[in-house]
Amino acid sequence: METDHRPWGHYAVLADEPDHKVKRICVFPGKRLSLQRHRRRAEHWYLLSGEAVVTLDGKEIPLRGGQSIDIPRGAAHRLFNAGKTEAAFIEVQTGEYFGEDDIERIDDDYGRI
Repeated sequence: METDHRPWGHYAVLADEPDHKVKRICVFPGKRLSLQRHRRRAEHWYLLSGEAVVTLDGKEIPLRGGQSIDIPRGAAHRLFNAGKTEAAFIEVQTGEYFGEDDIERIDDDYGRI
């Protein structure tokens, strides 16, 4: 399984099928993903470990290991690792398309807009 490294952490694709894609994503302490939305897919995030704050359409939702959240298609979302250890979660994508070019970045700490 190949790991893709990013400034905020790393991820690995666990499954890439025509009707879904599954990733294991790890976010370093104090780091956050870009604020983004997807037009062609929805996501379900299951936090395996750590403490996170999910921003979903402007609302901040705290999550701990064992909790999950649904990200509807078109919703602005991001995850911030609010803990002192790496936060790990499983992302299940469902919809019609799972390409990285379906990411519309709204805000990004790493200049990728």
